[in-house]
Amino acid sequence: MHDVLIVGGGGAGLTASMLLSQLGVDSLLVSSLPTTSVLPKAHVLNQRTMEIFAGLGIADAIYERGTPPEQMRYSGWYAGLAGPDADHGRRFGLVESWGSGGRSPEWSSASPHLSTNLPQIRLEPILKARAEELAAPGKIRFHHELTALVQDSEGVTATVVDRETGQASEIRARYLLACDGGRTVGKLLGVQMEGLRDLARIATVHFSADLSAWARDPEVLIRWLVLPHTGGGATMVPMGPTRWGPDSEEWVVHLDYAADDPRGLDDDRVIADLRTALGLPDHPIDVHLVTRWSIEGVVADRFRDGRVFLLGDAAHRHPPTGGLGLNSAIQDAANLAWKLAAVLHGTADPRLLDTYEPERKPVTARNVQRSIENALNHIVTAELTGITPQNSAEANWRSIRRLWSGLPDDAESAATIRRAIASQSMEFDEHNIEYGYTYTSAAVIPDGTPEPPNPDPIRLYQPTARPGHPLPHAWLDDQAGRRIPLHDLVRPGRWLLVAGEEGHEWCGAATKLADTRPLDAVRIGHLDGDYLDPRSTWTRHRAHSASGAILVRPDRVIAWRAHAAPVDATEQLAEVLRAVLGAGPAGM
Repeated sequence: MHDVLIVGGGGAGLTASMLLSQLGVDSLLVSSLPTTSVLPKAHVLNQRTMEIFAGLGIADAIYERGTPPEQMRYSGWYAGLAGPDADHGRRFGLVESWGSGGRSPEWSSASPHLSTNLPQIRLEPILKARAEELAAPGKIRFHHELTALVQDSEGVTATVVDRETGQASEIRARYLLACDGGRTVGKLLGVQMEGLRDLARIATVHFSADLSAWARDPEVLIRWLVLPHTGGGATMVPMGPTRWGPDSEEWVVHLDYAADDPRGLDDDRVIADLRTALGLPDHPIDVHLVTRWSIEGVVADRFRDGRVFLLGDAAHRHPPTGGLGLNSAIQDAANLAWKLAAVLHGTADPRLLDTYEPERKPVTARNVQRSIENALNHIVTAELTGITPQNSAEANWRSIRRLWSGLPDDAESAATIRRAIASQSMEFDEHNIEYGYTYTSAAVIPDGTPEPPNPDPIRLYQPTARPGHPLPHAWLDDQAGRRIPLHDLVRPGRWLLVAGEEGHEWCGAATKLADTRPLDAVRIGHLDGDYLDPRSTWTRHRAHSASGAILVRPDRVIAWRAHAAPVDATEQLAEVLRAVLGAGPAGM
């Protein structure tokens, strides 16, 4: 019997496989697909995701292949791409994006890792190679499709067909992770997806072309094209693979179609529309793939069914605006993997697994809602330009040129559109959505402090050591004077007690309890401790006294905080661990 059967070999499944292998859990991954994704989608990787990948030893490889930070500083708005005069391709809007390549102090102070950009077709082979490296031979099986499953009190029995040979076999596992995008497992269990569907129909063209003569801004990652000559719009993203910005060898363009428009179903028509949209009727373009999809924002009615857990697109599907879908999937895996490992290794009660849904479902539901709002805001911005298919090209050009005419009569209209573009920081600077989400469950013990007020809960991430929040970033000095991030003190599968400089009793208690629990302990202070806080960053964020402490979960979420010295440190810490590991009362 396997400990865990993972169904699906995308971002969620491969991340779960890597994490479980790292934690010493026996898992088997099966994917119905013959290989990793061939689709040019899901490219932005946010800071929390890159922290997870750093812990798995693949962040450097991803950064090396991904977009250089200086070439993903902005998102831009343009009047088309190419055409007969200087106004074709003219940029009329610019918004800093994802921390502006590390130039935003708020983003660089939030994490030791920057956001990056690497399309799923380039990312998944890196994940798969690392998963195969960490797992036992034969434990990553593509072109193997789950066709049936049955649960009982001890585990799950799955029927899996080898699509190469047609041979079916039964696989037994204690738990099953549905990472299959909702294609099979959720349907077999009767899971319902709730939310909005068919918000728009999109055709995506992945192609190779030299667009360097027209895509001139090297610092822009995503180009939002408003097309006066057609009355429509398009979105254009470089795909690398070895050069980025204007020199990118490959590109993706997303074209919108009405649900009843037959052009969107015909590859030749879509390619013709692509050329029209770009204003390049005769330029060499080598099309790799045309795909079609609909924008939807849905969340599963449950994230767990007995011994089956839903992750990634099997549990939630997002519009691409904001890049939250793949990141949410990877963070689902990070939330669940350590809990499964703790239960399977006997250091936690199975009730700990009950915290997966209450922690992840509210976060992903908010992410879905934010993605929808981001998409709707783009529609409003496009409408404000006055560009519509009902107008003539001449009328559309008159409307868009009001943005840069400089005429007094156009000033109010131009200001309105620029304000709408600036508001899209709700997508490209949604730092608190990406990084500041919090958990509420039995695996988090409140300390009685109120949630800090936030004047902008979308854009402003406010680091805090309050229980349920992610561990804030701080640079520390070790005893040899080497500078390291606080995050690196949290080792795979282990809890970390971080005490103040006078928190000797807490550390002594942790040392006693570590004989039976995966628990480490350190003292951190500005002038005294196992690690020093040279900038007083951690002292500012911890919000407890020099004799207080916090307890950090293996997924770098703060589980508990003590503001001062204990009466009996060993007994209190033991009670806290029993509670958060599912074996004791949650409130104390």
